[in-house]
Amino acid sequence: MIMIVIIVVLLALLVLSTIKVVPQANAYVIERLGAYNTTWNTGLHIKVPFVDRIANKVTLKEVVQDFAPQPVITKDNVTMQIDTVVYYQITDPKLYTYGVVGPVTAIETLTATTLRNIIGELELDETLTSRDIINTKMRAILDDATDPWGIKVGRVEVKNIIPPRDIQEAMEKQMRAERERRESILRAEGEKRSRILTAEGEKEAMVLRANAQKEAMIAEAEGKAQAMERVYEAEAKGIEMIRNANPSKEYLSLQGLKSYEKLADGKATKIVVPSELQNMASLLTAAREFVKEDQSAAAVPPKPKTR
Repeated sequence: MIMIVIIVVLLALLVLSTIKVVPQANAYVIERLGAYNTTWNTGLHIKVPFVDRIANKVTLKEVVQDFAPQPVITKDNVTMQIDTVVYYQITDPKLYTYGVVGPVTAIETLTATTLRNIIGELELDETLTSRDIINTKMRAILDDATDPWGIKVGRVEVKNIIPPRDIQEAMEKQMRAERERRESILRAEGEKRSRILTAEGEKEAMVLRANAQKEAMIAEAEGKAQAMERVYEAEAKGIEMIRNANPSKEYLSLQGLKSYEKLADGKATKIVVPSELQNMASLLTAAREFVKEDQSAAAVPPKPKTR
């Protein structure tokens, strides 16, 4: 009885071992009696006991492989370390299984040799500034070389470029000098701009002051003109009123004497004598001459009469 149970259990385990489920994005390479038989894709499969064998379980997802830095020599004999990242995908599980021994190692070796060939044609400065060119060339070469292995290379990226220590120090000094030069240029441009703005500000201030002074002088002149105009209008009105009042000759003479009084206040440099005073002086002079003639005639003795 126990033997029957053991046999049933063993048969059940054997049957279960023949049932295989392939997960999504995977493929199984099946060998039958040591030779390639078929490739199982996603789903349920039955394996023949003791005849079929799963030779390889392959993932169909894209694989990212980061390779260690490789020493390379540039065209100008500078040795540097470069590490790369390769993105590849298995397109044919059979070729991947039987095409090459150690596909990942083969890809790494091929990447290193391809990188050395490409960098050997570039100088140091070109190597540091031509990553896109390096990536494109490496992807094309690796994709073509890995086709017989059932591998498709999607992308190749240069991750790090590590030049020698002395080159790094020289590059850092060059970068520092370049930054200092740019800083000096920016500072000089800032000072230049500041001086230009200051000069423009002073110029505008001078123009504004000149305009303000001009406007003030114009306003002052206009004010004086208006004041003189008002004075002349008042004088004209006064004269018109005097004319309309028909003043007497004595009033006019009195007003004239008042004007002479203003002229005789000591500030005038000329003496103006009224015409009336001139007439009076003429009369006085004539009277004096008449008196002198009378006195002379009285002083002369009479001549004796002759017979």
